[in-house]
Amino acid sequence: MTYATQQQMATRFGEAQLVLLTDRASVATGVIDAAVMARALSDADAVIDGYLGARYTLPLAEIPPLITDLAQVIAYWKLHISEPDAKTRTDYEQAVKMLKDIANGTIRIPAAGIEPATSGASGVMTTDRDRPFTRLSRETIAWQPTKRPAATQTSR
Repeated sequence: MTYATQQQMATRFGEAQLVLLTDRASVATGVIDAAVMARALSDADAVIDGYLGARYTLPLAEIPPLITDLAQVIAYWKLHISEPDAKTRTDYEQAVKMLKDIANGTIRIPAAGIEPATSGASGVMTTDRDRPFTRLSRETIAWQPTKRPAATQTSR
């Protein structure tokens, strides 16, 4: 199951734009080339699965709208055979950044996933070295004044 469909792409980017990007035949047909579109969507799915696979169980049982949106942006980027415009580049870079955030847990999607390992404890535990001076240790150390040697007088 792909994260986005050709129909969703046509609705978002316009059929005319997709014809310009996919109709690569030597004689233009004037329609969206389904094979080129399928390849771009498949490539977008592979990129998304690469990021989601570390945190979520694949395939996703239900595709969240955010993932569909990211798949459309990545597939649109993949359709370009020459340098895309600045907006397309920015959208693609933001989509990849968002996928990285999903992969590291900053952004969560409603899907079954692999929960990070926990210790089972609910609090924080700290350890430190023994305290050398406590009330008990001060009481057991007897304070003794330091005896100074008597000053010796030397005659001149």
